[in-house]
Parts: sequence; C-alpha cells; structure tokens
Amino acid sequence: MEVFVILLAQLESSLTCFLTSLIIILLTIFVFTRVTKYNDWKEIAEGNVAAALALGGKVFGVANIIRFSVLSSTGATETIFWGFAGAILLILVYLLFEWLTPKLNINQEIASGNTAVGLLSMIFSVAASYVIGASIS
Repeated sequence: MEVFVILLAQLESSLTCFLTSLIIILLTIFVFTRVTKYNDWKEIAEGNVAAALALGGKVFGVANIIRFSVLSSTGATETIFWGFAGAILLILVYLLFEWLTPKLNINQEIASGNTAVGLLSMIFSVAASYVIGASIS
C-alpha cells in the first residue's frame, strides 16, 4: 500500500510538471507570434520554411529551458518560476538578436522566405536556450 501512495504522489508531481510546462510553452509561443512582425501561422500554412524554422527553434528553445527547469527544481513552484524566467529570457534574447542585426531585418527576411535567416534564427534560439538552461540549473 505504501508503494502505491508513493507512486501516486510521483504521478501527481509528474502531471503537474507536464501541465505547467505545456502552459509555459504555449504562452511563450503566443508571445513570440505577437512579437514577430509577420503572421507566423499564415506564413507556415503557405509553406514558408524560414518561418517554420524560426518558430520551431523558439518552441524547441523554450521546451529545452523547461527541461532544465524540471531537472533542476525541487518542486512545481520552482519549475514554474524558472520556466517562466527562462522563457522571458529567451524572448529578450530574440529581441536582442533582432536589435543586433539591423542590416539583416530578420522579420522581413523570414516573411519573404529567406531560409538562411530562418535557420540562423532557429540556431540562435536553440543555442540561447542551452545557455539559459545551464544558467538556471
């Protein structure tokens, strides 16, 4: 019976981490799609690979940060705090990336389907997520 109680507690903890992580990821995607100057979903639906790469990198990035948060936290509250903190940092890094590349005009290039810029944006998001994740663990 004691084993069952322990397993039930672990299941509850796992579900809590999963659901809060999913909410953080969805909220971050919502913010990212509002920050870009093009319509991410429309571009992706029309086959814009650059837009898919850029948004995919952001999704992977925030999920990676959440992974670090879950692995290094002692409970749901800590996971939520570090998950949100990391997601906010990733959004700020993306804005910094845009600001540091004024000649490239990231949004315009991605909206026009420049796959190289979309790939660069994806790699930037992924790389930043590893740095942010390592910083919070």
